[in-house]
Formats: sequence, structure tokens, C-alpha cells
Amino acid sequence: MSATAGKVIKCRAAVAWEPEKPLSIENIEVAPPGKGEVRLKILFNSLCRTDVYWWDVKGQNPLFPRILGHEASGIVESVGEGVTHLKPGDHALPIFTGECGECKYCKSEESNLCEVLRINSDRGVMLSDGKTRFSKNGQPIYHFLGTSTFSEYTVLHAGCVAKDHPAAPLDKVCVVSCGFCTGFGATVNVAKPKPNDTVAVFGLGAVGLAACEGARVSGASRIIGVDLLPSRFEQAKQFGVTEFVNPKEHNKPVQEVIAEMTDGGVDRAIECTGNIQASISALECTHDGWGVAVLVSVPKKDAEFKTHPMKFMEGRTLKGTFYGHYKPRTDIPFVVEKYLNKELELDKFITHTVPFSEINKAFDLMLRGEGIRCFICMEE
Repeated sequence: MSATAGKVIKCRAAVAWEPEKPLSIENIEVAPPGKGEVRLKILFNSLCRTDVYWWDVKGQNPLFPRILGHEASGIVESVGEGVTHLKPGDHALPIFTGECGECKYCKSEESNLCEVLRINSDRGVMLSDGKTRFSKNGQPIYHFLGTSTFSEYTVLHAGCVAKDHPAAPLDKVCVVSCGFCTGFGATVNVAKPKPNDTVAVFGLGAVGLAACEGARVSGASRIIGVDLLPSRFEQAKQFGVTEFVNPKEHNKPVQEVIAEMTDGGVDRAIECTGNIQASISALECTHDGWGVAVLVSVPKKDAEFKTHPMKFMEGRTLKGTFYGHYKPRTDIPFVVEKYLNKELELDKFITHTVPFSEINKAFDLMLRGEGIRCFICMEE
């Protein structure tokens, strides 16, 4: 890799030229990392619904052409001036939210947000100089969430790169960089169910199943999965789900159904759909006096959360979280270590595999609601 340090690299990338159109595999140029930046060689990707969310840009600000992708793993190819926690050859995970280590948020134990590097879906350039590191025939191509992993090489701010354990298989830990930590952390770090608690999880995609997994390892006595696709229940049993509720099968609000099932409501609820009504239902299905609901997924831009204030006055708590309250550089190495110690299961999240050249098949699978995570192998 030392042979490419400081030079422009030509490689393949899956470029989104316009919304809702298939990604196009293109030969692009990737500039060297600037000050405080890292260039990664991406080896594995898995498709997250967030990529699809900004690909179809329903209710969002369009920014094209763009290289999507943020749940991935790879190897450090080179580092820019001032980067000290990473070196060429290190295994690494790109993270869509960062940790500068210096701001008041990074120094606080209460938050994993970062004043400098928190998620910004509208920014398509690097912070250091306001320029992109991607181009094709001189035309700039925008970045996505500061990661843009649907490229064989990508450039990130160093604060958005977590050092990975060299013994960890890069294909397995790929899901740690987004989906697993987002859902699992929302449960264990934010909802914090106690042993024998009842937990409801809205949405049984990858993030929701990771939330279920968090409830399972926390010792929840009942885990109620809520989803519109009955086919997901059998798969969800692997992640500890004990009961399944399809809102379409009832003639009353799903929060009332769950309250009746659980003698007044669940102890904890985690919302992983991005649907604002599901968010409201998650709060309202929790037990008065001590119920806690955690919102995980990104709602539509104009969504409004509406409930009666008495729901809070009766003792319920509503929380939100990004990336499961994990600080990328500080916490992720410990998450990977737990996997290596067999305290966490990651393999069962990957249900499909496609080569990079067929990345659009991953989009098709997700749009059809099939599988959990589709694994994209960059080297064919």
C-alpha cells in the first residue's frame, strides 16, 4: 500500500447519478487523504436501509452524483497529516458519526454525539477544505455521511474511523459499523431493560433484530416483535422474539393490543421503523410509572410526534439515540472484542451475498423486504 500513498488512486465505485435509478459501476479517481483524514481500502459492505432512504430521497434534500454506503469494513491504505491513532495496514471500520475527542460532547459520558462530526446527510464534501475526494473525468462526485463505502477506496475524517482488532474477520464485523450497534446499543445502552422485563421492538429489519438481540442478552422475559410482514416472525425467533404482532391484523391501535397482552404495557419499547406512528405507538405501549421508549430510526423530514402530555406525566420516558450511544473510536474496539470472546453473535445477520458488480441486487432484496443484511464483497 505504501506505493499508492500520496497518489490519486483509480478504482471502481457504485455511483448514484440520480434518485431511484440503479447504481452504476464506474471507474473513478480517489484523491489522497488531506490533513486529519484517512484513506481506506474497502473490502466488505452490507446494505443498510439508510442508503436506500437517501437514494430515493423521499422528503430529503437530493444531492447527486453521490457514492452511498456506510456499513463496511476495510484496511487503512494511507493517513493524512496529524493522524496518530491509525497507520497503514490497520483493520478499520468506517462510522457514519464521529468522535473528534476534543469537543464537549466527546468529553461527556452522557452523549456519543460530536460537535464536529455528528451525522450530516446534507454534507457531500470533506470538512477540511470543502472539496470532494472523488471525481470522474474531472467531475466531482459527492460523499455520503462522511463514509461513501460503495467504492473500493474512500476517504474519511480520521474521527469517523474505528480501529478494528486484527484478529476479527472483516466480513463478520462489517455490520458493527452501523446496524448492529445502532439496534443493540439502543437496547442495552439506552433502554436498559432489567432481567425479566417485557420489551416491544417495532420493526424487525436488521436494526430491530439487533435491538431484540440486546433484549435477549439483557434477560428480557418476553420480547414482542411488531412488524407488517408476518414472514419475519420465524426469522426473529433466532434473536429472542417470543411473540409477534402485526398491526394490520387488529381493529384497534397496536399500542392497545400490546397493553392488553402485557397487563398495562411493556417495560421497554424500541422503535426501529422510521414511521412516526410507530414511534407514537412505541411510547404509548409502555407501562405507566416506569415505561421507557427509545426512538432509533430516522423519520420523514416533516414528521411530527403527537401524543397527550399525560403520557409523560404518568411516568413514561421517551428517549432518542444515534448509533446506540456508542462512541466510535472509544467503544467500538470493545464491541469487536466481545464478538471475538463469543459474547456477541454477528454471523446470523448476514443472509445474502452478492459481488460488488451486482450491488443493485442488494437494493432489490431490501425493497422486497427479504433477508436481514445483504453482504457485498468488493473483491470479486
